[in-house]
Amino acid sequence: MLPIIVVLTLNIMEHETIRKGRPPRELVYQRLNEAVAELNERMGGLPSPTEAEDIWTSIWYQEAHHSTAIEGNTLVIKQVELLLEQGLAVGNKDLSEYLEVKGYADAAKWVYGQALEASGWRPGELLSITEVRHVHELALGPAWEVEPHPSASPDERPGSFRQHDINPFPGGMTPLPWVEIESAMSDWLSALSVIEEIENPIEIIAEAHGSFERIHPFLDGNGRTGRLLLNLILVRCGYPPAVIYKRDRNRYLKALRKADAGDAGPLGELIARAVTDNLYRFVVPAVAGPNRLVPLAALATKERGVTTLRAAVERGRLKAQKGPDGQWRSTSAWLDEYIASRYKRD
Repeated sequence: MLPIIVVLTLNIMEHETIRKGRPPRELVYQRLNEAVAELNERMGGLPSPTEAEDIWTSIWYQEAHHSTAIEGNTLVIKQVELLLEQGLAVGNKDLSEYLEVKGYADAAKWVYGQALEASGWRPGELLSITEVRHVHELALGPAWEVEPHPSASPDERPGSFRQHDINPFPGGMTPLPWVEIESAMSDWLSALSVIEEIENPIEIIAEAHGSFERIHPFLDGNGRTGRLLLNLILVRCGYPPAVIYKRDRNRYLKALRKADAGDAGPLGELIARAVTDNLYRFVVPAVAGPNRLVPLAALATKERGVTTLRAAVERGRLKAQKGPDGQWRSTSAWLDEYIASRYKRD
């Protein structure tokens, strides 16, 4: 079969390479690092929750829905939004499902606040054991009150490490014996301290996420807690949080299994893509303002993708500027002009 020449993109459309399929992993990492650098240098970095509440609320809804859905929760996104925005439990679901989402959402809001307000942590201690326990307690507590884990002892409530061994998982991974958890978690937290010193730490962060899941310190809720802690680490390192979508569940679990076997690359790539998606979908459009130049990916929608915008630029229909990095940038004001001109032509 003849090789297929595929034009791949850096920052979605700009830099070219030849390869069949997806961009190579290094390109995914480079694209993320350049996007984060642009956010920091041109837009002042991540906004705090009080500066841009709408951004974090949108991510909050998405994360609460998809992270719990990965674990089997059946609420749809509209039910999640009504529950978190208005306190309405719409639909005929078990009470525990609503409480799972509410608990996760409360924990996620706490994570964003702690991370972005820079309170409760200090250099050299990216995460504390108290925070780990607190996140688990917030996420699991509400549902636990109405439906506790059937194998839990009184000392294994939310926020407390498990005190008995659990069976291997279907993929073959065997969690640590419970007597080793305290020591393993202490080592895990110590290892996190080096992340602050690494220039491009996504793959190291991915390995830390996989390591937490291998330790499996709690009787239940390790997946949800692990993703919450992943986002706490990401935001403290200057990245937007990652939302692992339920459609990517199988890919995520497969990447975790590869991390178990010593290859954190696929998990790092999945996390990098998730962070980049959040950056372009939620953060950049909200902090840029109507007249700030941003990458075309930050202006794209499902109805009007990057390819369409790039074609409009090349035809001279959409105003844009090409930077020294070879990337086209436009503004939301220019995009509005382009959309209005299309309607006039129609």
